[in-house]
Amino acid sequence: MSEWQLTDTFPSTSGEVRWAGLGEPGRDPVVLLHGTPFSSYVWRAVARSLARRHQVFVWDMPGYGASEKSAGQDVSLATQGRVFTELLAHWGLDEPLVVAHDFGGAVSLRAHLLHGARYRALALVDPVALAPWGSPFFRLVGEHSHVFEELPPALHRALVREYVSSASSPGLHPAVLERLTRPWLDDLGQAAFYRQIAQADQRHTDEVQDRYGEISMPTLVCWGEDDSWIPVARGRELVARIPGARLETIAGAGHLVQEDAPAELTAALMAFFQDPRRPGN
Repeated sequence: MSEWQLTDTFPSTSGEVRWAGLGEPGRDPVVLLHGTPFSSYVWRAVARSLARRHQVFVWDMPGYGASEKSAGQDVSLATQGRVFTELLAHWGLDEPLVVAHDFGGAVSLRAHLLHGARYRALALVDPVALAPWGSPFFRLVGEHSHVFEELPPALHRALVREYVSSASSPGLHPAVLERLTRPWLDDLGQAAFYRQIAQADQRHTDEVQDRYGEISMPTLVCWGEDDSWIPVARGRELVARIPGARLETIAGAGHLVQEDAPAELTAALMAFFQDPRRPGN
């Protein structure tokens, strides 16, 4: 399995961000946002496919993947929204196409509604966008993160592997599971894993969810039909709140649609990007 490398850095207000560009410069830009507890690695297949026609930008949020992880770091949704806005300015992108998964969905929505980021079109993939969110496990860890940070490494590794595995419906290839969990398994990563859960505050979506009716850009919502983290019914509710938005469900896919059905997801995105305002898109 080929390695995924983010070759560039950006000194954001919340620590160093690692990012990379794929495809020829000057082509129609697409920016991909990952979710939690993941990284840009989940986008590798989709990004490489999209790069045949687009210039694709991928990045690891502060506190995730290859980006900076540090004690006391602010990795909240509020901060990630600001960092994304900083990155768009750094890249010189005025109205890119944006694809955002999970936690990244809330980041893209906050950047647009609170910080004025503009997109030509927005595709949300199983996003964190509507209250209530967070499983009982997620809330338990958030309330006792200081206790979980002290878990012995073997127990922490088992917990992270089980948690990440549950995001896929058919199951993850062992090499993919290893790569997705690797950033969380050293001392810095273990603390960062529980830090990002502890800072995942629902008020950051409460602040914007009543404003989704203001979204005027073409919007596609994709959802894995077998998502056990956020049920597809939440996708239908979200589409009802965004004027003109369309829902596309993907059979056989869980929360990690990029891993479970990358070809189907890429096809849906390509059709949407080709003519975002076409009826049916």
